[in-house]
Amino acid sequence: MRTKATTVASLIDDATLRITAALGLEKREARLESRVLATFAWNVSPVWLIAHDTDPLAATQIMTFASLLGRRLAGEPIAYLTGAREFYGRPFQVSPDVLIPRPETELLVELALERIPPGQALEVLDLGTGSGCIAISLALERPHARITAVDRSAAALAIAQRNADILNARVDFLTSDWFDTLAGRRFDLIVSNPPYIAVADPHLICGDVRFEPLSALAAGQDGLDDLRQLAVAACAHLKPGGGLLLEHGYDQADAVQTLLRMNGIHAPQSWGDLAGILRVSGGNLSE
Repeated sequence: MRTKATTVASLIDDATLRITAALGLEKREARLESRVLATFAWNVSPVWLIAHDTDPLAATQIMTFASLLGRRLAGEPIAYLTGAREFYGRPFQVSPDVLIPRPETELLVELALERIPPGQALEVLDLGTGSGCIAISLALERPHARITAVDRSAAALAIAQRNADILNARVDFLTSDWFDTLAGRRFDLIVSNPPYIAVADPHLICGDVRFEPLSALAAGQDGLDDLRQLAVAACAHLKPGGGLLLEHGYDQADAVQTLLRMNGIHAPQSWGDLAGILRVSGGNLSE
């Protein structure tokens, strides 16, 4: 009796069901992940998957896909499996050394761009740059601005520099634990997406987050340790009237506004993402 051949469509259908069951994703999202894994495993385009929907697969193709699928079913993030994640319309290389860029962080970029007039050579600092997605996006959208980005992780900076080279972005990357190597420097705008999750938060042991660097996620018992440090130190590195924008957790806006107000930021505000969740707080140093 002839065994029914495994086709592109049947393999993706099966993977969709398994991802849905193992990770609790909606079927639509699970199918998208299955297709992403297939295009990466076989080095083909999404259009190829459609055009070859009924094609039988070779054993090597099935094995390559199965290896990636097994890792995904164990919870490993798609971005780490493929080594890439889109942010602000551009592809960024990622690895387990950096936080995976998230759509909600695009709000921080949008707010920063509103404060960087096109054609002006403002001094901008990105603290804890990770993959470089914020700094590089700002550099590409505002090429006259002078962008500095720091991170204490040499491995993260290597990835950020690689992304800047690939995307042809002009960013000055420096090794620094927040402001440690920036003595005497002042900026027109400082932005950061620092760690802001409480160390005991159960989300740290669930889903994709389990595979991301803990140092880029957790910040003390209440998640505010790094935000406190930045609020205290940032004003010494802002020019008069300079701006500060900090991403934070969904329930931290009031606390962050208070920290900013206490440390010299005039009339701090918070801004919501597309879901209406307050994700970024900031304001300007009194002149």
